[in-house]
Amino acid sequence: MTRLRKITIRGLIAVVLLHLLLLIPASQPPKVTAGEREPFAWSQDEYWSTLETRFKQARQIGCPQLASRIDTNLSQLKQVIDSVATDSLAPDAMVFSQIETGMFELGVLMGACPDRLTDYVALHDRVREFVKRQSRHWDMNSVAVRSRMYRLLYGGRAAIEEVMMQAPKASVPSLTLAHDEQSQTPSAQILGVTIHSGDILVSRGGAPTSALIARGNDYPGNFSHVALVHVDANSGKVSIIESHIEKGVAVADINQYLKDTKLRVMVLRLRSDLPALIVDPQLPHKVAAAALSKAIRDHVAYDFSMDYQDTTKLFCSEVASAPYTQFGVKLWMGLSHISGFGVKSWLSAFGARHFETQEPSDLEYDPQLVVVAEWRYPETLFGDRVDNAIIDVLLERADSGMTLNYTWYLLPVARVMKGYSMALNAINKIGPIPEGMDATAALRNDWFSKLHVRLKERVLVLVDQFRQENGYMPPYWELVKLARRAESEGASAN
Repeated sequence: MTRLRKITIRGLIAVVLLHLLLLIPASQPPKVTAGEREPFAWSQDEYWSTLETRFKQARQIGCPQLASRIDTNLSQLKQVIDSVATDSLAPDAMVFSQIETGMFELGVLMGACPDRLTDYVALHDRVREFVKRQSRHWDMNSVAVRSRMYRLLYGGRAAIEEVMMQAPKASVPSLTLAHDEQSQTPSAQILGVTIHSGDILVSRGGAPTSALIARGNDYPGNFSHVALVHVDANSGKVSIIESHIEKGVAVADINQYLKDTKLRVMVLRLRSDLPALIVDPQLPHKVAAAALSKAIRDHVAYDFSMDYQDTTKLFCSEVASAPYTQFGVKLWMGLSHISGFGVKSWLSAFGARHFETQEPSDLEYDPQLVVVAEWRYPETLFGDRVDNAIIDVLLERADSGMTLNYTWYLLPVARVMKGYSMALNAINKIGPIPEGMDATAALRNDWFSKLHVRLKERVLVLVDQFRQENGYMPPYWELVKLARRAESEGASAN
């Protein structure tokens, strides 16, 4: 009995010592400082308030009385674009400010009369095509150029989606067809769109970290994920090559791709008049075939550091950029910059080390690419906007010094789970903690996700109150105010 007691005591001591050892905190992420660039800020709160007041007035006037004003504004904007369509303009040309203001002013009327939504979407597509054509001779690494394109393309999309939020769900088109750029590569029909081999899909996931990726940028955007399409020339089979945090580079069929939560998806295609495609129209297909072959042949881990120049590991954007670079086409003509202190601190806590990189949202602005189509649904669009507003508010707090916390007493458990995950990774299986993510980062992710859930629950209550009191859905600037209110009320408290 004495011997058994000694063994038991020694065993307990060993367990306690192991537990204490596993409780030793990991080293802190490298300290970061704000970048030299200043993140884009609209700084137009008074203007947004004015637009909302005009929207309320328009709702009182009624659509029959607004019809002629809508027709006039639509016609005037089209005439402005047509008048300079063949010109080569500088990014500071006054016409771009006219178009921006015109889109916002028209959005007020369209929000009150959303039955004209399709006309508004068509106008935005026309604006986007015009701006992207002009940008072909602009310096995409210029802050002035990036700001101009962002104000017009992101701002135009934001205005459209404000109207969508006021429209009956049944009237909101789930698919918007833009420009069906010519392609000679193999193709397949997917949900009403002809997709070609070599096309790029940018999408938005449903996780809080997806919202952080989309918004954590000098130019906060709508997209968090990039994938490359391969279409088999003989069978027509569609394969989607992408990199997941959980398992690295993988291949999915279209059903598997869509099974993962997608709040929105956009199709991008290389311009057919690019010199490389004139020489070899099959280049995009060859790129996709090379990417597919490598994904099947090799295990490529996810790159948490976001180093687009190191292709031994790949984050999602690199799945498209790396193979295209090998074939002489450099995507992301304007590199992404993450300059804000708060977002750099938070991304650093998740393992990011490179803040001049390739962000999914910024690929839309690349003048080498054409927007072919975009899918978005009213329910998921609303969720996208709420998530964005919450992240925008949390990043304000991060700039003020708020850090990503974690439940310290769970660290031993997380480290054991990480060891288990590493064993599974060694036999090509997926563990509970992603390859390349350490135990502390996993706990931070859990803490961040729970924080986001608490805030979202409160924001949704406030949104419902706003809708009942005002008779319309809150525009984005009001969502941000509601998210600030939820955060200040303590919904973010542990």
